[in-house]
Amino acid sequence: MSLLPSATEIVYALGLEDDLVGVTHECDWPLEARHKTVVSVSALPPAADPAEIDRLVSQSLAGGDPIYRLDEVAVGDLRPDMVLTQDLCAVCAVPAGHVEEALEVLGCSARIVSLDPGSLEEVLDCLLTVGRATGTLDRAERVVLELTARLDAVREALRGARRPRTFALEWGDPPFSGGYWVPDMISTAGGEPVLGRCGVPSVRIGWEQIAAAAPEVVVFMPCGYGLGEAVEQAQALLERSELDCASAVFAVDASSYFSRPGPRLVDGVELLASAIHPGSVRPRVGGALRRLR
Repeated sequence: MSLLPSATEIVYALGLEDDLVGVTHECDWPLEARHKTVVSVSALPPAADPAEIDRLVSQSLAGGDPIYRLDEVAVGDLRPDMVLTQDLCAVCAVPAGHVEEALEVLGCSARIVSLDPGSLEEVLDCLLTVGRATGTLDRAERVVLELTARLDAVREALRGARRPRTFALEWGDPPFSGGYWVPDMISTAGGEPVLGRCGVPSVRIGWEQIAAAAPEVVVFMPCGYGLGEAVEQAQALLERSELDCASAVFAVDASSYFSRPGPRLVDGVELLASAIHPGSVRPRVGGALRRLR
């Protein structure tokens, strides 16, 4: 059972889809995953805007109601042998500790595997972790080698290129800088990440900090949103004087290629490279990035 969209993508990458019995309401890739039994629900209102979502998430982190809830009836019916989850971010999914409590109540002795990467390399290591846990390590190693080769190809294509100051804006209202693996992605794609550090959570920042950092490239990647929603939200951001220093502003499909620490982050690196250094790298995916300035 997978309680992470990224873990679900790893399961499919390792050819384990027939063994996958349950997923979250956010597990939408590959498309076949949408036909699996859903075992979690979100407490966030469907029509909430970014500012409202931030307020509700802040309340939850301060001890309020959880953002995600397990469907204990569904979990009890499935009786999984293994649960893939995380402790990295209480906003992203049900934390491992909550899962353990729920399984104990249900009398389920499933093995819990927590995937908590803080860098691009650690994201790839998560594939190996799942491979070891499921007896598919050989397949996992092959997949990791293929993904690593693609990252190396990007690095080689950009060898010696100037590194523009690049800011990953992970949320617009209020502004957050992209953390964890995102600065790694920017560095691999030939940019100099500003206002974010690898292995460190995304943090709320002030617009004056963004202006002081004077990024040359801004990539708007609102966590959990697709390209269309990012483009729509970005219209108000383009009017902010603090971003006047940026010669290029992009919106991306964050949900697919940046927010989820799974195999498709490599697609995200290729997309970033094509944005920061036009013509240097041809992304394997299309329709996931739009230049707004």
